[in-house]
Amino acid sequence: MPNERETLSEWFYLYSQDVFNFLVYYSGTLDVEDLVQEVFIKAAKGLDSYQSQASPKTWLFSIARNLAIDKGRRKETKMSRSNQPFEESTSNRKTGESPEQILIGHEEKQELYRVINQQKKKYRDVLILRGIQGLTVSETAQILGWKETAVRTNYHRAIKALQNEPNWRESYEG
Repeated sequence: MPNERETLSEWFYLYSQDVFNFLVYYSGTLDVEDLVQEVFIKAAKGLDSYQSQASPKTWLFSIARNLAIDKGRRKETKMSRSNQPFEESTSNRKTGESPEQILIGHEEKQELYRVINQQKKKYRDVLILRGIQGLTVSETAQILGWKETAVRTNYHRAIKALQNEPNWRESYEG
């Protein structure tokens, strides 16, 4: 049976990128590395209380969501100079795409984030978890502390709300 350190190392290897992506969408900034580290520090401290009723990924997303909410509540969370807005995205990454493809991809991500961020909080949460992160209804319910029917209902309503966005329809339905 692996010890706590091995377990956390494995989880970090398996889920840190997913946690990072979730936090980027949830917070709207790419400057979430510190928050990702906080998630795993908090997980390490709470590993004794972890019960295998949820998958490790679901548990880590719950921690990430709560930390992001706490960070958002703090008065000091004004954008610092070191924060890189979502719009600036990952222009320095080597992807093999042409500059035009990168620019188009960034514009689509900007529009997606803008539209999602304008939704009600419960719609935003369920869109990020179900639609972007691809979690199951059950996993999403565990993270949000909702019943599965609430996840299904709110996801359906969130998709309808997105479809009613004029810019969304033009960009993604045409």
